[in-house]
Amino acid sequence: MKVRAIVSLFACVLLTLAAVQPSLAAPASSTAQADAVITDMAQAFKRGDRKRLSALLPQAKGHPLEPWAAYWELKARLDEASHQEIRSFFGRYPATYQEDRLRNDWLLLLGQRRDWTTLSDEHAHYRMRDDRELRCYILTVELLEKGAQANPGIADEVRKNWMGMKEADDGCTLAADRLYFTKQFTSLDIWRKARLMVEHNRPRSARNAVQIVAPDSAQLVTDAFNNADKFLAKHIAAPQKVRQELLVMALIKVATADADKADKLMRNKWQPYLTTEERHWVWGVIGRQAAMRLDDDALAHFSRVAHDRDLNDDMLGWKVRAALRAGNTPKWLVVENAIAAMSPEARKDPTWVYWHARAMLARKKIAPQVQQDTTAMLESIAGVRGFYEQLALEELGRKITVPARPPAPSAEEMDAARRNPSLQRALYAIGMGLRAEGVREWNYATNLVDAQGKAGMMNDRELLAAAQHACDNQVWDRCINTSERTRLSIDFEQRFPMPHKDAVLARSRQINLDPAYVYGLIRQESRFITDARSHVGASGLMQVMPATAKWTAKKIGLTQFTADQINDRDTNIAIGTGYLKLVLDSFEGSMPLAAGAYNAGPSRSRRWRAPSNGTGPVLEGAIWAENVPFNETRDYVKKVLSNTTNYAALITGQPQSLKARLGLVGPRDATAPAENLDLP
Repeated sequence: MKVRAIVSLFACVLLTLAAVQPSLAAPASSTAQADAVITDMAQAFKRGDRKRLSALLPQAKGHPLEPWAAYWELKARLDEASHQEIRSFFGRYPATYQEDRLRNDWLLLLGQRRDWTTLSDEHAHYRMRDDRELRCYILTVELLEKGAQANPGIADEVRKNWMGMKEADDGCTLAADRLYFTKQFTSLDIWRKARLMVEHNRPRSARNAVQIVAPDSAQLVTDAFNNADKFLAKHIAAPQKVRQELLVMALIKVATADADKADKLMRNKWQPYLTTEERHWVWGVIGRQAAMRLDDDALAHFSRVAHDRDLNDDMLGWKVRAALRAGNTPKWLVVENAIAAMSPEARKDPTWVYWHARAMLARKKIAPQVQQDTTAMLESIAGVRGFYEQLALEELGRKITVPARPPAPSAEEMDAARRNPSLQRALYAIGMGLRAEGVREWNYATNLVDAQGKAGMMNDRELLAAAQHACDNQVWDRCINTSERTRLSIDFEQRFPMPHKDAVLARSRQINLDPAYVYGLIRQESRFITDARSHVGASGLMQVMPATAKWTAKKIGLTQFTADQINDRDTNIAIGTGYLKLVLDSFEGSMPLAAGAYNAGPSRSRRWRAPSNGTGPVLEGAIWAENVPFNETRDYVKKVLSNTTNYAALITGQPQSLKARLGLVGPRDATAPAENLDLP
């Protein structure tokens, strides 16, 4: 954010705070000093420096971010604090994010201590309700109190939460243990959790699961995980359930590293000794791994599974992807059957709604009822909100256009947003460089509670006003995030803002690059945060890596470029667009291939394009994008292309086609110019 924008933001926040809490107004000189105290406390909290936090806390009194300072100080010693002190904190900072955040932390601690009475009493005041482990503790309380009379839906909820958590946790593991004790979970439920954790490289979580069903064998999980080959060579198949499951986990571990090796082990030795369900699961893992490598034999592995019901949703998803890219014409029957076998919840995902409808429409004979059903399926997701929503719209014969803009927030609605204490603190924190804290508080105010700070959600009008408040302060990431949460009202100018418009349009046109594509990429890369920096070191609006910036600068003639210029707006745009243009030209103008290369590197996009020695089928761009093996890059490509289509509709005012931008993806055309293999 530019210095002028930061000054404007601070002025806005301070004026509002002064109006609401006059005692917080302060001269500029003392404001800077007070801010320094808060920054020092934030750093001390990250270091776990309790003494420093306690020493600085008195100096934070009266600061707009005092609730944060008090939270950091108490959170750092929460395990030693008395119930009275914790409740006193709640009384000092009622209806704040910090109150609810500390209550969340305390409730988890109470669960770990098995203090069910206090947990139940305090949970009634908890507003966020978004912590899965805490939810499992609450469900455990109900199980303990009611036993077999507890709500039968508890088992399904715990299963969903527990299976979805990769990191080891106490709450859901405890709930699963209780459900196993009351026979509401079967041993297979527990073993499947352990298998999943081995596949996801989470040995501790796998061991915790086995501790429930076979405590005497839990330590063997470590042996099977750390050296699966040795474990398989050392142990023989036996009818005992525990022994069999440990062998299954060892085979899964082998498959995650080398699917071909696991295939040979299964065919040459282990398959006859496993139960049908165990065999199917291992083949599902092998098939998933092969599909993620884009191997041609992925479907052959999946074909060894006689019952799709023995596969989980993730395995079935990769079976669908493998069937989609199985040739110039997808294996539509496999697609249809695999999606039909998914859980009801998974089938609601727009990804699988779209491909299920496409598969049904590919039948040789389409009965009127099927046509009616597929139309209803596509209509259920069609719109401008996302990738598959846009594709569904086009499948129904309509183009992507800018929806009618809802009425702008009224003066009263804007005033309410500006006076929202959590939004005030969020903007102040972001303005003084505590972006992570500011984002968390903003998300709490807009995503987890209503405009009055009570459990619930803001309505569309309140969200539009909050989003506009962020836009007005040039906090573009919160502007976009908040505007995207509206359910019925869609304001494209909020959701797809165009900061730095003159600079982006001028540079894009100068090098013959579609400005909508540039904006679509920036929106996904940095949300227009000029000083954004990723965990791998990419910087600026277009998130350029230092080495890439240096290489590109030479290519586009920026002879005086130095590394410290990367966050300069115009320099970042020049280098980012220059690199994107070089990548796009190298991939013959294919937007999905270039987006994949921009995110994961040109060599990966090149390999994903034609993984089998430079040969392969010609695929719809959507099929290629859906088969990108990296979750992050797959999501990135789809969002960049979806963004691009919406930005094009805004910039041109004309109906747009996502399918046209996706095009076809296949092996490189022999007549095309030589590929630029020097691209970093």
